[in-house]
Amino acid sequence: MTDKLDFFRDELRRLRDTESYINIRTMNSPADGWMVVDGQRVLNFCTNNYLGLANHPLLKKRAQEAIDKWGVGPAAVRTIAGTQALHTEFERRMAEFKGVEASLLVQSGFCANQAAIPALVGRNKAAGEQDVIFSDRLNHASIIDGARLSGAKIIVFEHRDPDSLEAVIKEHLPKYRRGLMVTDGVFSMDGDVAPLDKLYEVSARHGVLTMVDDAHGEGVLGNGKGIVAHFGLHGQFDVEIGTLSKAFGVMGGVIAGKQVIVEYIRQRARPNLFSSALTPGDTAACLAAVELLERSEELVDRLWENTTYLKSEMEKLGFDTGRTETPIVPIIIGEVAKAKEFSRRLFEEGVFAMALGFPTVPRGTARIRVMNTAAHTQEDLDKGLEVFAKVGRELGVIP
Repeated sequence: MTDKLDFFRDELRRLRDTESYINIRTMNSPADGWMVVDGQRVLNFCTNNYLGLANHPLLKKRAQEAIDKWGVGPAAVRTIAGTQALHTEFERRMAEFKGVEASLLVQSGFCANQAAIPALVGRNKAAGEQDVIFSDRLNHASIIDGARLSGAKIIVFEHRDPDSLEAVIKEHLPKYRRGLMVTDGVFSMDGDVAPLDKLYEVSARHGVLTMVDDAHGEGVLGNGKGIVAHFGLHGQFDVEIGTLSKAFGVMGGVIAGKQVIVEYIRQRARPNLFSSALTPGDTAACLAAVELLERSEELVDRLWENTTYLKSEMEKLGFDTGRTETPIVPIIIGEVAKAKEFSRRLFEEGVFAMALGFPTVPRGTARIRVMNTAAHTQEDLDKGLEVFAKVGRELGVIP
């Protein structure tokens, strides 16, 4: 008789044999420019801590104060007994910060997409009605999962291509009740930016709802206010999705935009109705992050200074950085086995930068994704460049 667990053993063996198994390292210190990882002090080029806020004294202080006042958890969903004054204050301040009418705080950026998309579009079998989603080919997994959960028809348009979007809208929109265009703002594997102004023009011309996931743009683009600010589209985009675990350095997700849409999502979104509210400590720390960004753009400026320097120096060394336009700097290696060996050698030399391969990125484009931050000094970046040059030459990636 076949053991019911054999399938899982075989699949794990296959992952190891094809260099697809993810070996998870353990952090022994807070996220910062330098970290202790698996017991070794290393230069950190891995985390999404763009502004260095994950270990910021003010955020830690506010979180501790909130725990003393509010406890460690709300112990209920938002719609029953879990909405605390901290939550509503954050939503008000975030809406002001982003220049939108309203915002809704949820548990994570992943949850935000799963909350918003199925609330906005779907399928009514009884009435024979269905909506359609127009989705960028390289959208994040959370967008893809949210779209699938909705029951709406999913039509892909080519990556960052307004002409492709226009073509699929013209072909498919007349067959459906309503349409939603959704795109990442900054694409996390390549660091390229969606042409949001052009995508908006096409969508608006056809009466299609617009949604952007600004996970890697908030705190980075638009003087820290995100990709909608970057393109001057305040008040025009219907929905903005935010992630508080990257540039804001904490945890949580945001659904922001027009009052009527945010209120509708608040009433309909399953993560808001059926999952406990964000903790007081997290919420207070997120509020502190907003305060810091409202007060000064110094950290954003430092992040971009580091980005310009690191990218240009990597290219001078001969590395292929792809099409990045942001602090995400991919070092394209090619085959996953070589990328993993590159990552292992970096770690041995004191630099923490993980390899990413298929299915996270297309086959043949495995890479080391370098995430520089405002927490890094010029000396840190020079150290990283020195190690990358050494390992790159050893493995024949650069001359």
